[in-house]
Amino acid sequence: MKNNILVYLSLLLLALTACKKNDYKRDGGPSDPKVNLSTYDYLKSNRNFDSLVKVIDRAGLKEAVNGDVTFFATTNYGIAEYVKAKKYQKSIELGEENFDFGIKDIPVQELNDSLKTYLFAGKINRDQMTVGGKLYNSLLGTVPNVQYMIKLRRSYDYTEIVNYVDYVTYTKVIGTRDDKETDQSAIPDSEKDKAVDCQTSGIITTTGIVHVLNGYHRLFFNAQSLGN
Repeated sequence: MKNNILVYLSLLLLALTACKKNDYKRDGGPSDPKVNLSTYDYLKSNRNFDSLVKVIDRAGLKEAVNGDVTFFATTNYGIAEYVKAKKYQKSIELGEENFDFGIKDIPVQELNDSLKTYLFAGKINRDQMTVGGKLYNSLLGTVPNVQYMIKLRRSYDYTEIVNYVDYVTYTKVIGTRDDKETDQSAIPDSEKDKAVDCQTSGIITTTGIVHVLNGYHRLFFNAQSLGN
């Protein structure tokens, strides 16, 4: 009962603060987490994931997405920012700004490998997560010096209403876990972990689990310049 109250209140509070970049924000999951669709079909049926479906199709990963997996999904905004950054880099190479560029122009292998870092074997839902977190290898397999951590980030921002709210958090761990380091200020920028909260968690499809990443998350943690 307590968990249900926390979920309800977190949904209400986040709905009140929603904006264009995260208008799908409903941390804690929908009131009815089950959808009678495969993961791919669920994403295709939701306008927030139009661009993600294009990336999945381009990467040839429809079958993988529809497997027994947990998928951390990026919304349209995060993909638009990624494509914009890639276009800007291409414009520097070409020496011109006005040219057609989109998901169709990004190498298939790049999208395939990168998208697999959001896919994890099996169903990982909130009840299997802890505040301490757990490290996983994604479907991309073993990557030197990189693992992915799935955890609950406990927030006390709403202490006047509830004791705390737990956000599902997806973290790219580079080297060792930053939260285990004694002096985090000494960690070089290139080795700092990259974390993003989910705005919706625990969507149960007929094939797997979907957690929706914060609308501000740029696909693949891309940090390249957007130009002007």
